[in-house]
Amino acid sequence: MKQQVPPDYDPRFVEGVEYFNDCEFFEAHEVWEDLWQEYQGDSRKFYQGLIQVAVCLHHFGNENTRGARKLFHSSTKYIEPYGELHEGIYVAKLIADLTTCCREIIETEEEYPAGRIVPDLIPEIHRDPPPR
Repeated sequence: MKQQVPPDYDPRFVEGVEYFNDCEFFEAHEVWEDLWQEYQGDSRKFYQGLIQVAVCLHHFGNENTRGARKLFHSSTKYIEPYGELHEGIYVAKLIADLTTCCREIIETEEEYPAGRIVPDLIPEIHRDPPPR
């Protein structure tokens, strides 16, 4: 049986994940946006969704709950079609963790929902396989 060789991730993708996991969401968004602007392949909308996940959390952390809620919905629509595992990211887990983190602002009809981000609920991204 042949051993699966880990994919070579774009360095900007990896850098964005590192920023994301350090809760540097604006920086993650910037790096991923640079990648997204150049990229023309099948993962283009996936990268767009990751950008929006980062901006969602950035807004939520800055108490822009209306903006965070809007980006929660658009980001999950972009990444959900990519299935269980894409670009080494467990998509369903990321969406579930993001949903848990944002629950109080997405389960309300208020135009400007009250809520603060809970640090322990902020999602992390773990790639499988990890980059070389």
